[in-house]
Amino acid sequence: MDNQQTVLEEIIGDVATDLYNKWSAALPEEERNQQAFSAMSKNAHETTVFVIQNFMKRFNDAAEELKGNDTGQA
Repeated sequence: MDNQQTVLEEIIGDVATDLYNKWSAALPEEERNQQAFSAMSKNAHETTVFVIQNFMKRFNDAAEELKGNDTGQA
């Protein structure tokens, strides 16, 4: 891992690369060109960031809700 990159940034990069590879492998041969690959790369990164942020928000919300439920129990 690059010292300038956080663990989350590294995970996002790895997942975005995996998503890009999945999409590019599924792309029909006649549609493969630099413009398509560039768009897929950008979309893979944006999609990965969106999904991870959404997951983290929901996970944290659920954890807060559980913490709230635990405070009333002895």
